[in-house]
Amino acid sequence: MRIDVVSIFPDYLAPLDLSLLGKAREAGLLDVRVHDLRGFTHDRHRTVDDTPYGGGPGMVMKPEPWAEALGHVVAQGNPGGRPHLVIPGPGGTLFTQAIARRLAREPWLAFACGRYEGIDERVYEHAAHDLGLEVSVLSLGDYVLNGGEVAVLAMVEAIARLVPGVVGNAESLVEESHEDGLLEYPVYTRPQTWRGRQVPAVLLSGDHAAIDRWRHEQRLARTAARRPDLLHASHADADLEVRLAVPADAPELFTLTRACWVQEAQANDTLDIPALVEDYDTVRASLASTRTWVARRGGRLVGSVRTEQRGDELYVGRLMVAPDLQGQGLGRRLLEHAESTAPDGIRAYRLLTGAGSVANLRRYRRAGYRPVPGEPSIPGTVELVKRRR
Repeated sequence: MRIDVVSIFPDYLAPLDLSLLGKAREAGLLDVRVHDLRGFTHDRHRTVDDTPYGGGPGMVMKPEPWAEALGHVVAQGNPGGRPHLVIPGPGGTLFTQAIARRLAREPWLAFACGRYEGIDERVYEHAAHDLGLEVSVLSLGDYVLNGGEVAVLAMVEAIARLVPGVVGNAESLVEESHEDGLLEYPVYTRPQTWRGRQVPAVLLSGDHAAIDRWRHEQRLARTAARRPDLLHASHADADLEVRLAVPADAPELFTLTRACWVQEAQANDTLDIPALVEDYDTVRASLASTRTWVARRGGRLVGSVRTEQRGDELYVGRLMVAPDLQGQGLGRRLLEHAESTAPDGIRAYRLLTGAGSVANLRRYRRAGYRPVPGEPSIPGTVELVKRRR
C-alpha cells in the first residue's frame, strides 16, 4: 500500500517510522511519503492560510497550495492511477473498524491534514471533479483537534495493520474489539495468581468449548457495560418471549430462515434445501399448516421452531436461532418449548437434519434424540427420534 500525507507539520508524522508500521515500511509493505504543504507556496512567508469570507474567527487554509500539493501527489503515481483521498475533520463520517477494513483494500491512500478553521471547501470539489479522486471526510469522534495529523496517525495505524503481512500473527486480528461489533473479552497471562487475584478458572480448564462460551459472555457483558450503543437489546439478558407466529412475523421469519440455512448449506455442501430456496409466500402460507413458534427478545425475532402432529408423533422442524446469538442455549430452549407443546397421545418426537450438520447432530444427541435405523427418507439427511417420557 502507498500512503501520501500532506501537512504543514511533516515532523508530526515521524511515529509512522516506529513499531510495526516502521518494520512494514522497511519490508516494503508500506510506502509512506510525507509532503510539506508549505513547499507548494510561492511567497516569502510561505503562507497557507487567510481570513474567511463572511467574517468570523480563525483562518482558513488557502486553496491554491492544496491544489498544487494534491496535483503533485497524483503526478507521482502510475499513469492513470489515483489515490483515495481522506480528509480528517469533525464534520465527517465516523471512522470505524469497518471503514478501516474497506480502506485497507485500497492500493493507494492520500491524507490531507487540515488546520485552523479548515480547508477551503473548493479544494474538496477540485479533488473530486478535476483530479478524479474519491474523497472521504472522516472523523475520529465527536470532538475537535488542533489539526488532522493526530487523526491521520490513528487512521493510518488502524488501516495499515490490516494490510496482509503488517501484523505477524493474522489470527490476532480476528477477535479484536469492534471486529464483529462487540468489544474484546478480558485477557490474562502468567502468573496464575497475582497480588491475590486469580485467573478465571475456566481459562485453566482446557475445555475449549467452555472457554469460547465464557469469552462470548464476557464480550457481551463488557459491551453492555461500556458501549451499550453497540449492542442491540436482543443481546442483553432480557426475557425471551416465545409465542405462536402471526402473519406479521412472516417477513422477519423469511429473512431469519435464509440467514440460518446458509450455514446448513455450507455444512452439507448443497443448496438443495427447501428452507433456503422457498419463497416468501411459501413461508407465510406455512403459518396456517403448522404450529410455528417465534422467539423475540428486545423486540427482535431471534429464533423459531415449528411443530406438526403426524399420528402419535410430533414432528419438529425449522429450529433456528439468529447467527449472532447462537451458542447461548436459545436453540435448546426452543426445542424444549416445542416438546412441551405436544398434545396428549404423542409417543415420540421426530426431526430431520443434514448428515453434514455435525453441530446439530451433537446438540440433538445431548437432548436425547437418536438416529432412526435404516436409510433416511431424504438422501443426505439424518432422521432422529426421541421417546416421550
